[in-house]
Amino acid sequence: MTLDVTFLGTSGAVPTTERNPSSVFVRREGDAVLFDAGEATQRQMMRYGTGFDVSDVFVTHAHGDHVFGLPGLVQTWDFNDRSDPLTIHVPRGVRRSVEDLVFAVGDDVGYPVRISEVSAGDTVLDRPEYEVRAFDTAHRTTSVGYALVEDERKGRFDREKAEELGVPVGPKFSRLHEGSPVELEDGTVVRPEQVVGDPRPGRKLVYTGDTRPHDPVIAAAEGADLLIHDATFADDAAGRAADTGHSTAGEAAEVAAAAGARALALTHVSSRYAGDARELREDAEATGFDGEVFVAHDGLEYGVPYPDAD
Repeated sequence: MTLDVTFLGTSGAVPTTERNPSSVFVRREGDAVLFDAGEATQRQMMRYGTGFDVSDVFVTHAHGDHVFGLPGLVQTWDFNDRSDPLTIHVPRGVRRSVEDLVFAVGDDVGYPVRISEVSAGDTVLDRPEYEVRAFDTAHRTTSVGYALVEDERKGRFDREKAEELGVPVGPKFSRLHEGSPVELEDGTVVRPEQVVGDPRPGRKLVYTGDTRPHDPVIAAAEGADLLIHDATFADDAAGRAADTGHSTAGEAAEVAAAAGARALALTHVSSRYAGDARELREDAEATGFDGEVFVAHDGLEYGVPYPDAD
């Protein structure tokens, strides 16, 4: 079951020749969603071949570098005769502003567009095998982050044990793995717990948008398999980060460590590091965070592994 991330935009508020404003594309099997949609997001989707079959856009806050790509996307989908509905999730209190932006040149698109307000703690999207939850972040305006959390998976099926118990290869294997007991020809009943291990955790992907280090972010990112965190500045600009409602790379790593995250992607990189962002990774690694850490760049693809992957 794939859970693939494509970083479409990794710059701070000011784009550079190499970094577009914020946007992250996520595909989970047949589902595709966007987290934020900075200017020219649709061009980035074309450039990196993500496909356009997005059902939901999750907006962290209404600053331009996170939403200016929405009008173009909505219009392009209309030009391409989209019929599937689109839901744009926004923090509570900014629906009207985003609606005015999206429909600035007319609201007569040929498919349903719904703008839904969310609050921290809400389950924003509930799908059969996963959900997306909103959590509180600390920026200079109303803002939230989002966590994509998969359901638990079935335990591993012990084929060798099943055969030892006399279960014939075939449909009875599937019935046991699905949780139903089976009866053998001699009347013996084999129960699932005899051949199926404990449930295994799904994956967790967390996207903060712009934020200061924040306890609710740590709570939301507990055990995350990938935490995508604001790392606008290097540690020597900590004062600037605090003044502008952002985090340094070191602060992002401290959040990841406190949450027990397995991997940390540093993003929303200030244009002052346009030539070389290695300083951000070095600052994050210097904190002692022992998970994987990298500075995201436009076009980077990352497959989120299962927690129990070999």
